[in-house]
Amino acid sequence: MKTGNNYNTNQMTLEISLQFRPESDHPASLINDFIDSLNIAKNYIFGRPQVYSSPALLKLILFAYSRGVYSCRKIETFARENKYAEWLVQADCPSYRTIARFITSKEIDDIFQNFSANLISILRQHNLIDEAVYIDGTKIHANANKYSFVWRKNTIRYSELNAKKAEKLISEINEAVNLGIENYDDWELILARLENRIDELNRKIEENPKLSPNPDKQKRRKLKSKHRKLKQCIDKKLEYQKQLETYGSRNSYSKTDTDATFMRLKEDPMKNGQTKPAYNLQIATNNQFVLGYYLAQNPTDTRTLIPFLNILNNQNVLSQNIIADAGYGSETNYRFIEDHFPNCNAFIPYSTMLKEESHKWKVDDRKVMNWEYSEKDDYFVNCNGVRFNFLRYSVRHDSYGF
Repeated sequence: MKTGNNYNTNQMTLEISLQFRPESDHPASLINDFIDSLNIAKNYIFGRPQVYSSPALLKLILFAYSRGVYSCRKIETFARENKYAEWLVQADCPSYRTIARFITSKEIDDIFQNFSANLISILRQHNLIDEAVYIDGTKIHANANKYSFVWRKNTIRYSELNAKKAEKLISEINEAVNLGIENYDDWELILARLENRIDELNRKIEENPKLSPNPDKQKRRKLKSKHRKLKQCIDKKLEYQKQLETYGSRNSYSKTDTDATFMRLKEDPMKNGQTKPAYNLQIATNNQFVLGYYLAQNPTDTRTLIPFLNILNNQNVLSQNIIADAGYGSETNYRFIEDHFPNCNAFIPYSTMLKEESHKWKVDDRKVMNWEYSEKDDYFVNCNGVRFNFLRYSVRHDSYGF
C-alpha cells in the first residue's frame, strides 16, 4: 500500500482477486452455518418474475440486525459497503424493496417454525450457551389510543342494567297489548310478535283512512316506541356478548387494538399509575442469545410462565435449569414444574424470600416463622406466650381455580 506523497487513487493498478472467508468465530460465519442448516427453499419469488435467494436474504438481514442496522435502505447500503455482508450475499446485493418485501412476507413465518430448535443446536455445537434458560419479561406499548379502553366489569354491569330495562319494557308491552308472552328471555320472539301486531294496526288504519281521531293510530304510535326501545336493548345485548367474547380471560381490551390489554407500564409520564394498552413480552435468553419469546396478554408475569414453558418445551428450547426473578414465584408455577418437568431445576424465588433474610424480618414478632414451635404437639407460641394449636386443614381456590 502506498502512503504519503505516493498516494493516488486514480493511478493504474493490477487487481488480484483473492477468495475472502471470514473467521470461523465471526458472527457472519455463525449466521451462514446456521441458515444453511435450516434447509430453506433456495428461491424467493415476489410480484413480477424476479427471483432472489431466500437464504442469502435471511443471512444479510440477520447480520445487519446484529450490527444495529434495521432500515431496509441502510441494509442495502450495508450489503454494498461491508465485506462480510457482501460475502454473505456473494456480491449480489438486493435492493431495499426486495428486503422490505421479504421481511413482511409469509415465507418468513414459515421459516421461523423450525428456527428456535436449529438455533439452539448451532449454539450448543459452538459452546455458546449452557444448560440454563433465563426468563424475564417487559411490557411494550401497543399502537392504540390510550383512551380506547373497554372494561369487563363495566360490560357486565351495563349488561345487567340492559336486561332489567328490557324486562321492564316487555312487562309494559304485555300489559298494553296481550302478546301471550310466557318466556321473557326470548327477546327476538317478543319483537317479532310486536311487529305482527303493528302490521295488524297498519291494516286497520288503511281500512278506515278518514276516521279521526283514530284510536288505532295512538296504539300504533305507542307500540312503535316500544318496538324501537326493545330493538335497542337487543342490539346492546349482542354488543355486550361480542365484548365478552373479545375479553377471553382478560379484564380489558382496546377498541382500536382488541388484542392489547390495559396494564401499568414503567414509563408513566403522568406518575399516577395510569394503565395503557400494551403486551407482556416474555423472553428466554442464555449468554445474551434470545432462545424463545412469547407475546402474552396477561399483565402479570406469574400467569405467563406456564404457557411460556410449554412453548419452549414444544420447540425443544427448554433447558435443565429454569431461572427467573421473584415475579414468577407462585405455588401454581412450582407445582406445574414439579409435575410436568421433573428433570428441570427451578431457580425461582418467591416474593418474600429476600425480605425473610433481612434482620428486620427475623426480629419481627408478628411473623409466625419467628415464633417458638413444638414439633411433638404441633403448636406455636408467640412472643407474648399465647399458644396457637392446630385447628384443621383447609383448601382455598384462587380466581383461576388453583
